[in-house]
Amino acid sequence: MHPRNRQRRNASAMKLVGKLVGLFRVAAGLTQAQLADRAAVQLETIASIEQGRRALLPDLARRLDALLDTKGALETAVDNMPEVDLIPAWAEQYMDLEREAFVLSFFANQVLPGLLQTENYARAVFTSRVPAFSEEEISGLVATRLQRQELLHRKTPPTISFVLSEAIVTARLGGPEVHEEILRHLRGCAELPGVALQVIPLSRQSHAALDGPFILLETPDYQHLAYTETQRGSQVIADPDEVSILSQRYAMLRTQALDIEGTKGLLDQLLGER
Repeated sequence: MHPRNRQRRNASAMKLVGKLVGLFRVAAGLTQAQLADRAAVQLETIASIEQGRRALLPDLARRLDALLDTKGALETAVDNMPEVDLIPAWAEQYMDLEREAFVLSFFANQVLPGLLQTENYARAVFTSRVPAFSEEEISGLVATRLQRQELLHRKTPPTISFVLSEAIVTARLGGPEVHEEILRHLRGCAELPGVALQVIPLSRQSHAALDGPFILLETPDYQHLAYTETQRGSQVIADPDEVSILSQRYAMLRTQALDIEGTKGLLDQLLGER
């Protein structure tokens, strides 16, 4: 299916489920605020779902079915949607979750997470893309990526942990000047409140996440989710068993990485070698 057609199908499916939620809510005599309160979620969550801007995840579908006495209708609708319809194109659902999350945990082994990238590094990432983006597209993507970083500087920022492969911090993506800039940037990020930055040395003889990078999130609704990306797709994971497996891996990764002070020392060492 062409990506544009798939995106339209995604939007239609999310709108359909959202309309069902609104219909069942009104039939139960509840306002959006009342339903949000009873489901222990934010009002914006219910509003976004009903407007088709946010996918209804399976665990919330089950809670809403119980609250609205809908005999499993919402859970059935979500379970029978094609998996691609649960994931808006270009990870838009993840970015919504990222903005709302109060705990984020990143493991990366090839490229810095977007929240840690500088403008020049992000431009080097998007310029490397095959087939190539236009200059206009690159500028737009870089601007969007930098805008996401506002959450690091909120008055009350989320708690964020980063575990990075040493391969990322030693790679010279974008050239020597960009590399030095990114080392200084990482050293500064390591001092931000609520941020824990750790590097896994390449010299390690064991590794808990050889399957690749992933992100863990905890939302204000106390949902524990995960997110993974592949070459041509992405997936938000809500299944508790799958999230638990990734959480166990992340806990092990943190023990295998340099501690926070050791990571700062490595960055200082790399900067001193330049």
